[in-house]
Amino acid sequence: MALDTGVTTWLMVSALLVMLMTPGVGFFYGGLVRKKNFISMIALSFIVLSLVSIQWILFGYSLAFGPDVGGFIGNLQYMGLSGVSADAGSAAYPPLIFMVFQLFFAAVTITIVTSAVAERIRLSSFILFVLVWVTVVYCPIAHWAWGGGWAQQMGMIDFAGGTVVEICSGFAALALAMVIGKRAGFGEYSMEPHNIPIALLGAALLWFGWFGFNAGSALAVNASAVTAFVNTNTAAAAGALAWMFASWYNGKPSSLGMVSGAIAGMVAITPAAGFVTPLTAILIGAVAGVLSFVMMLWRIRRQLDESLDAWAIHGMSGLWGTLATGLFAAAAVAGFTGLFEGNVHQMVANTIGAFAALVYAFVVTYIVAWAIDRTLGLRVTADEEYVGLDICQYGERA
Repeated sequence: MALDTGVTTWLMVSALLVMLMTPGVGFFYGGLVRKKNFISMIALSFIVLSLVSIQWILFGYSLAFGPDVGGFIGNLQYMGLSGVSADAGSAAYPPLIFMVFQLFFAAVTITIVTSAVAERIRLSSFILFVLVWVTVVYCPIAHWAWGGGWAQQMGMIDFAGGTVVEICSGFAALALAMVIGKRAGFGEYSMEPHNIPIALLGAALLWFGWFGFNAGSALAVNASAVTAFVNTNTAAAAGALAWMFASWYNGKPSSLGMVSGAIAGMVAITPAAGFVTPLTAILIGAVAGVLSFVMMLWRIRRQLDESLDAWAIHGMSGLWGTLATGLFAAAAVAGFTGLFEGNVHQMVANTIGAFAALVYAFVVTYIVAWAIDRTLGLRVTADEEYVGLDICQYGERA
């Protein structure tokens, strides 16, 4: 097929937008921690971007998108990008740009997981965790849903990563937080965000980047991409307002809550972005905003230090969004139908796919984190935690 320069350009721009989301998560998380750990949280996002960029080229892309092996994983045919051409192949764009587009998806997914280890992770252990986790957790789930694996064969639909990115990262963060344990002093004294404007800036970068994340996943310049583009903004706005009003009802309508709701709305619309109408996107986003707010309050009551709420925002809203895709997919939008248009199988397939990813991400992450903790140790020492990771791990001050 001849190279479509318009589609190729759009995918390159979308890849750049998704790349921006990784430091966006770093700034969002960095503003939420104490000042002595600010550099650490941002640095982790750049470390992830660098590590995944190499892992993906060497073998990660092949494991996720190589020819299927038993419905579970790809083979190593594309190892070292062998056969991944910069020329147009069977599609209108080069396989090489699809590779890098997906690379940035993998990077932002593991960056979300850093929520669980804020202010207490040992850098050397984190590097090992990233490399192992992307290989044994992210790559298989990406293959299941997008690379020709069993979930895709069953008929599960996930437009831009509700299962692959959101459920995967959110429930991995929950498992990792349970292994690494609470921050010293958690629940005993205040650990308020040190710089809310920086967190708001990070959220703005995420909102901006999410247009490439969702609309770019159409892999074309067509009606599906336009629908995903509009739905992304619509669900973000609905989620922001829903969380704002829910928190206002419980006290103050915080700015941090509002942007957290926007992120929850975008998380939830991600699997459905090209499959539902904008009116449905309002519903999906609004439910996500309230759901994530309630789950955050539940986590706090349970004294669970999943520090920056990846589980509440990404895990739970991703689960809702994937199930909502099975409910609301509309034939008039992209040819797929959900339960409310009589397609029971779509709801069943999405439900099975979502919960399989949830269980796999949680269990395997727990095992990987436990193994590293028992050998290298996940946490810094008590003295290093007291001083802060910026000084003890990086030798720098914000």
